[in-house]
Amino acid sequence: MMRQYELLERVNRYNPAADEGLLNKAYVYAMHKHGTQTRASGDPYFSHPLEVAAILTDLRLDDATIAVALLHDTIEDTDATRAEIDDMFGPEIGKLVEGLTKIKRLDLVSTKAKQAENFRKLLLAIADDVRVLLVKLADRLHNMRTIRYVPAHKRVAVAEETMEIYGPLAGRMGMQEVREELEELSFKVLNPEASEAITARLENLRASNAGLIQNIESDLTLRLAESGISAVVSGREKRPYSIFRKMQRKSVSFEQLSDLYGFRLIVGSIDDCYRVLGVIHTTWPTVPGRFKDYISTPKQNDYRSIHTTVVGPSRQRVELQIRTDAMHRVAEYGIAAHALYTDREGGGRNIARLTADSRAYEWLRHTIDLLAEGDNPEEFLENTKLELFHDQVFCFTPKGRLIALPRGATAIDFAYAVHTDVGNTCVGCKVNGRIMPIMTELKNGDEVEIIRSKAQTPPAAWETLAVTGKARAAIRRATREAVRTQYSGLGRHIVERAFQRVSKTLRNEELELAVSRLGQPNVEDLLAAVGRGELSSNDVLRAVDPTATMAPEAAKPKKPARKPPRVAAEPSGSLPIRGIEGDLPVRFSPNVGAVPGDRIVGILMPGEGVTIYPIQSPALQAFDDQSERWLDVRWDVDENNPPRFPTQISVAAINEPGSLAVIAQVISEHDGNIDNIKMLRQGNDFHEMIIDLEVWDLKHLNRIIQKIRALSVISDAHRVHG
Repeated sequence: MMRQYELLERVNRYNPAADEGLLNKAYVYAMHKHGTQTRASGDPYFSHPLEVAAILTDLRLDDATIAVALLHDTIEDTDATRAEIDDMFGPEIGKLVEGLTKIKRLDLVSTKAKQAENFRKLLLAIADDVRVLLVKLADRLHNMRTIRYVPAHKRVAVAEETMEIYGPLAGRMGMQEVREELEELSFKVLNPEASEAITARLENLRASNAGLIQNIESDLTLRLAESGISAVVSGREKRPYSIFRKMQRKSVSFEQLSDLYGFRLIVGSIDDCYRVLGVIHTTWPTVPGRFKDYISTPKQNDYRSIHTTVVGPSRQRVELQIRTDAMHRVAEYGIAAHALYTDREGGGRNIARLTADSRAYEWLRHTIDLLAEGDNPEEFLENTKLELFHDQVFCFTPKGRLIALPRGATAIDFAYAVHTDVGNTCVGCKVNGRIMPIMTELKNGDEVEIIRSKAQTPPAAWETLAVTGKARAAIRRATREAVRTQYSGLGRHIVERAFQRVSKTLRNEELELAVSRLGQPNVEDLLAAVGRGELSSNDVLRAVDPTATMAPEAAKPKKPARKPPRVAAEPSGSLPIRGIEGDLPVRFSPNVGAVPGDRIVGILMPGEGVTIYPIQSPALQAFDDQSERWLDVRWDVDENNPPRFPTQISVAAINEPGSLAVIAQVISEHDGNIDNIKMLRQGNDFHEMIIDLEVWDLKHLNRIIQKIRALSVISDAHRVHG
């Protein structure tokens, strides 16, 4: 276990002005609070926060973050309190420790909702001070280094969580070394056979290629020196998990992999980067399609470097990364290398400067914006995982703005990446000047123009086409809002009718009074609740005027089944029905259906919207004593684009071969559409069937029935009324 003076020495190496008093006090306080607590390995528990602090010293973080690392488990695992830490160390450190305390273990064996909610807490704490993330990643890294002491059933759950969330999150923040180690440790737990097999292959390869890396390093250094370029060249084998992932992605065996070695060339300036590239490309042949310039187009996590692959010395395929020393620090430590963490002008709390200077943190803020826009925790976790795991393609707007998207993204994702409003009003796209389908998969360098219409609302089916979490979340919100608007409009009509029954005029001011009394957040939600059938119109009436429901009209419910409602005589007082695809949450009776020409009535079904029945349907008798659920409705069919409507007919046909074919042929010839056929009774001479049809209107239906009756094989044909 590291001693107190050793920790101070590690901090003083990179920060001679560190607050030694703060660090000493945090060390002693944490050691005292954890006392005799032990870990699963049997080591004193205090060794864990001490190792977390040591990891953060490798990242050269400020003394306040080191102190938080020492204290991060005190509130959760000891009798320490936030007030006590505030008094001893100040409110800034107290808030950081509390932010970490709120983040319970995201145990995958628990419910998804619990995991998702804890992940929300993590990102919200990070949004307030990103140093929470740095401590959390260091905490998880040390836990993974000692995971062999954890019981087997918990070990897999922790490794899965690390692979799904913490590893990709570290990568998105640019902390590549941390990401690689987290993934490698998780890989050993989740797939030990593959890990051992690849490690053994690498050892054999290392034995057969002894000295290859040193030879290539020397050859590269010499070639660059001859061109007057000073560079630090370092090579290494790729890690087993990186190799495994490439084998999976490309569906190749280990023997088919040729670029198992990677080399980094660190130079003094950006000019030198491109000079090195020129020397390498003129010395060795390049591998086509393996050149990427992340200096001119940085990744979203601030990563900058030039990647190229050549057939280098010894005819060995070699992957090269060319970068400056500053780029290298960002590539290794990511957001932890940012200057704001080592200065004293706000540290990790200077969110405005950090967002402006760091693309990685900008992405994180965008992710948190998704959370703030109202997604439930499960959706948020799902969408964030989508964002974490994908490689990137780079596309451009017509004005030259660069948009980074996950691989496999479509124009839908592009539209939502530009702005949510652009996505919600998208009706088409142009890719490189050509009109293309909106689900077109985008490629690097594509110029995408989004065609918009203010009348557009995103279809719910788009969610299955979208790749990014932002697009999926926005589509879900738009769909929910559209449904809410539908129910709100229906609820307003119902409440207006209730007010008319007692000779009152509906006013928004009165509804606002009823909102709090009925426990609704606002008027629109109140009306939507009425439209869904969760609230009765009489409840709203009573909340506005407690005496209004005593009026005779409300006290004596009518029985509209005996007296048909107004259908078209007073269109202003009835709801227009266009069909299943209309603006209201409407469905037709599953047993009998309804077609234009029928006199119809609407029944409000809780949670389902309005169900339409023909007035002659016997099923309406079940609602005789529920007058508040009856709605006056009328047909309002678009003559230019009429839809089909559902209905049922009963047919008694002679039991002989070909009779069903003749019936189907008649229906087809007269433009009917058969949805389903059900055989009811079969006899020696006749069999009876129920045919579900879709027709244009009542005249169309009657014509089909008449033609069926005229067939020689038909005994009877009539419409089913339920």
